[in-house]
Amino acid sequence: MPMPTPKAHLFHSLHHAPRAFIIPNPWDIGTAKLLAGMGFQALATTSAGYAYTRGLSDYQVDRDQMLAHVKELAEATDLPVSADMESGYADTLEGIAETYRLTAQAGAVGASIEDATGRAVDPIFDLAEAVDRVTAAVEAVRALPYPFTLTARAENHLHGRADLKDTIRRLQAYQEAGADVLYAPGLRTREEIQAVVSSVDRPVNVLMGSPGMNFTLDELSSMGVKRISVGSALGRAAFGAFLRAGREMAERGTFTFGEDAVSYADMARLLGPRHS
Repeated sequence: MPMPTPKAHLFHSLHHAPRAFIIPNPWDIGTAKLLAGMGFQALATTSAGYAYTRGLSDYQVDRDQMLAHVKELAEATDLPVSADMESGYADTLEGIAETYRLTAQAGAVGASIEDATGRAVDPIFDLAEAVDRVTAAVEAVRALPYPFTLTARAENHLHGRADLKDTIRRLQAYQEAGADVLYAPGLRTREEIQAVVSSVDRPVNVLMGSPGMNFTLDELSSMGVKRISVGSALGRAAFGAFLRAGREMAERGTFTFGEDAVSYADMARLLGPRHS
């Protein structure tokens, strides 16, 4: 695979533009191509969205499967791709470093690492251990001959820990560990977002697409946000339409869902001409 240097530099530069950019999250080759055709500048994978296509819940896809998926999406379009690599798919620092080396080899020019443990009883890593894990990922990607954009995620707000002070303390520690982008999924108010942005000096990603989250691109830009992702929301929106159509057929025996379906001709147009 050729070295993705131009993509890497483009992706890095997007985070330092005056205005925030939207990085949507496709879940397969087809949705990646559709989003690329709409004019987006970069794409990010979604571990949950991909898991659903495999008939699995989030966090049930193993590292090898995820790396194969990242490779598919990185090769599907000319856009830079950032990979959702969950918590690094490893218990050791050596394993964490290997995950991010393999992610780069798969063609991604960015990736994220979470501080969630995957354990219901103790869902968030101790801060010192979380920092060590971020540091291992940082050191792995800094050895690459191009700028690989690493995003460190503080998962408190997705696990019932609405402790903004601790979230900010964690993001500041991940910044000091060398993360390029900081991300606390689950922030919901303007005050929370602005508090995070003003507390760090790295680009901040905000998750949109949740019910009740109605900020616009312009509004988030004015708050100092640099990147906006939607996680599994696009996938869940698509699966929501699918499930509503299925229920209509199963429960009512009707087929009105077809009125809202994209046309065959539009799909052919968006995906390009058929090749013999």
